[in-house]
Amino acid sequence: MKMPKFSSLLRGFSLQRDFDELKEALLRYIKEETVGPFKSIGRYLAFGALGSIFVGFGAVLLLLGVLRYLQWQFRFLDGSESWIPYAAIVLAALLGLAVTIKRIKAAGGKPRRGSK
Repeated sequence: MKMPKFSSLLRGFSLQRDFDELKEALLRYIKEETVGPFKSIGRYLAFGALGSIFVGFGAVLLLLGVLRYLQWQFRFLDGSESWIPYAAIVLAALLGLAVTIKRIKAAGGKPRRGSK
C-alpha cells in the first residue's frame, strides 16, 4: 500500500488562514464581552440620569406649589413675616436632601432585593 505524501495531507491548511481565524475569533469575543456590556451600561445610565432629572424637576415643582399654598393659605404672613413660608420650604428641601443622602449611604454597596 502506498502512503500519501505528507504535503498532500496538509493541502488546504495554511498558517496564515489559521491566524486569520484566530484573529476573527478573538475580535468576536472582545466585541461580545466588552461592547455589549458597555451598551447596556450606557442605556442603564441614560435612563437613570433621565429619571433623576424628572424627579428633581418634580421635587422643585412640588416645593414651589407648597410655597404658593402657604402664601395663599396664611395671608397674615404678609409684610415683615413674609419670610416664614420661604424658611419652611428651605427647611423641607434640606430635610428631603438629608433623608435622600442618608438612604444612599445606608444602602452602601448592598444589592437591592430582586436584583442579581
